[in-house]
Amino acid sequence: MKKLVLAYSGGLDTSYCVKSLSEQGYEVHAVSVNTGGFDADEVTKLEAKALALGAHSYTSIEAVETFYQDVVKYLIFGNVLKNNTYPLSVSAERVTQAVAIVKHAKEIGANFIAHGSTGAGNDQVRFDLIFQTIAPKIEIITPIRDQKLSREDEIQYLKRHGVDWSWEKAQYSINKGLWGTSVGGSETLKSRKPLPDAAYPNPCSKTGEEQVSLQFEKGELVGVNDQNYSPVAAIQALQALAAPYAIGRDIHVGDTIIGIKGRVGFEAAAALITLKAHHLLEKHTLSKWQLHHKDYIGSHYGMMLHEGQYLDPVMRDFEALLTNSQNTVTGSVFVTLHPYRFTLDGIDSEFDLMDNSFGTYGEANEAWSATEAKGFIKLSANAGKIYQHVNK
Repeated sequence: MKKLVLAYSGGLDTSYCVKSLSEQGYEVHAVSVNTGGFDADEVTKLEAKALALGAHSYTSIEAVETFYQDVVKYLIFGNVLKNNTYPLSVSAERVTQAVAIVKHAKEIGANFIAHGSTGAGNDQVRFDLIFQTIAPKIEIITPIRDQKLSREDEIQYLKRHGVDWSWEKAQYSINKGLWGTSVGGSETLKSRKPLPDAAYPNPCSKTGEEQVSLQFEKGELVGVNDQNYSPVAAIQALQALAAPYAIGRDIHVGDTIIGIKGRVGFEAAAALITLKAHHLLEKHTLSKWQLHHKDYIGSHYGMMLHEGQYLDPVMRDFEALLTNSQNTVTGSVFVTLHPYRFTLDGIDSEFDLMDNSFGTYGEANEAWSATEAKGFIKLSANAGKIYQHVNK
């Protein structure tokens, strides 16, 4: 038997892969990697389906904490919003999932790794890049991409092989994880229409407003309303508070790795609130030049992660700088939740650089004289005056 590990989600594409690869003589070991999208009941159902389709084994790898430590933490440190919109809710998960799948393949001595990506999306690039980089001797098998299969082709194949399950395509594809939920539908395939309210996973069930305080320690969210949590648990607690307000909905438009434009809807209440609250705390506790350089480094980190370049060593360099920048990003941020939106009210931190003993902006200067201010301004104007004089 040819031992093969399949990245398995339980959908039509990976179900086809289990059956067809088993029929071709592969010993298929189905693996799903949980980065925040599965509960215990769903894992049980995934296992039953995989084994019924002919998988030799099924393994669920719990990777929520790994996903946070290896990826999400740095997205927060870098205030990463792709195109100033998207918190990389799902695309960031693929790195963690791919690394876990390779590790499992090596542990069981597999010679092949398979995934169900098509040839028209980003995930094929992310999976293949990781697989090729850290397991170059393991052959990658991609039936859907290589055979250019339609959904109907896959359904008919499964029926011919005794799998007559309901494969009715949902009107909207939902992909949930710790850092948010992506939403795709007919509206996102073109440029004109928004997603309707019904497409999003959390309806707005709360009215009025609710005050929430978030506690950060060295850049990590470690408390909600002064209750201590691990960072993962804090994100989940914040999501539970904010989701009923239907906060964090938007549509991201961007350049895909394969060179075409794409749209995807998302709902990421905890991610967006955490990022914006963290950034506000940084504005109070970091220097002007820390903020300036972190801005483009965070953007570049997010771009490389989105495009599957997580294993390039420069990413570790970025992570080291981002981590070091968080030494004083400690304190509370006060947020008010409203239906469909939130406001940032203020912060409290022992490292707040808005220190009134030096001066109050627009009101009073305590640490310099009027004469010193005039001299500073005169010297600051010199370069401009010289340029205007020479180029009059």
